[in-house]
Amino acid sequence: MFLGQYEHSIDDKGRLTIPARYRDLLVDGAVITQGFDPNLIVLSPTSFQILIDRVSETSITDPSARDLRRLLFSHADQIEIDKVGRMLIPSFLREAGELKSNITILGMGKYFELWSTDVWDAHKKASLNSETNSQRFTAFELSVR
Repeated sequence: MFLGQYEHSIDDKGRLTIPARYRDLLVDGAVITQGFDPNLIVLSPTSFQILIDRVSETSITDPSARDLRRLLFSHADQIEIDKVGRMLIPSFLREAGELKSNITILGMGKYFELWSTDVWDAHKKASLNSETNSQRFTAFELSVR
């Protein structure tokens, strides 16, 4: 499971070191794609296949379904993790995710996100308002049993 937050840097060639805890979950490589925020999403091939299967159940006549397919699949790329735990992020995805040099990696359970640290800091600040969150997350009916 991908958990926690890490700060890393992208080198001049576009390589990012993956946290050691994540590497065992990516022995078969990974798929990287554009996220729904100004970020990138990294999934195991198995998790990405589940996503493909779910999205493929939607109708190609639905404009929103086609937009979702374009967002996820046309921006996706299969990547390998090298011997020292780095992945090469293609330039078109670095641009899409607004990734320059300082990156925040966020564990999201079945996948992880890559954010520009500056963009993440602004987003985090806006998303940590407890009053807003109590109203916003009520519909999820979260409980610990």
